[in-house]
Amino acid sequence: MSDYKAPIRDIEFVINEVANLQEILELPKFKDFDVETVSAVVREGAKLSEEVLGPLNKSGDVEGATWSEQSVQTAGGWQEAYQQFAEGGWCSVAFDPEFGGQGLPQLVSTAVQEMWAASNMSFSLCPLLTQGAIEAVDNHASDSLKELFLPKMAAGEWTGTMNLTEPQAGSDLSAIRAK
Repeated sequence: MSDYKAPIRDIEFVINEVANLQEILELPKFKDFDVETVSAVVREGAKLSEEVLGPLNKSGDVEGATWSEQSVQTAGGWQEAYQQFAEGGWCSVAFDPEFGGQGLPQLVSTAVQEMWAASNMSFSLCPLLTQGAIEAVDNHASDSLKELFLPKMAAGEWTGTMNLTEPQAGSDLSAIRAK
């Protein structure tokens, strides 16, 4: 497998010149952030992708995950990588600080997620699906459910999933129909 090298120069160009980060940072909710802070976050996301997530591809492909009645065992290094990921605050880049998020613009979260996906698609799906679950809870759950779920998900203690069902197929997506 080839080593992943994050395209930092390209990412920072898109963030700063195409998406106009400075204009986004002028919004009141982002008053505590500046271009230098965002650059530091993106560069640390690149470091995580290059040094931790990318190298896991091989163990993920060769060893894979195994299931027993007691648990699922991930490939070597994956559990430690997720712990490092969670402890680094990567589960909550753009989420509301009220529930443990960092509160950065979604643009920043998207940039680091792109590097995670490019370096290790398998690993990146867990935080991606958790982000969707956090957004669903944040937008539709009662305050008591938000208080229960969001801090644990933002901290990486709990993860989320996506469950798809169809009336005629249940969760068997090979049996879905489109009109």
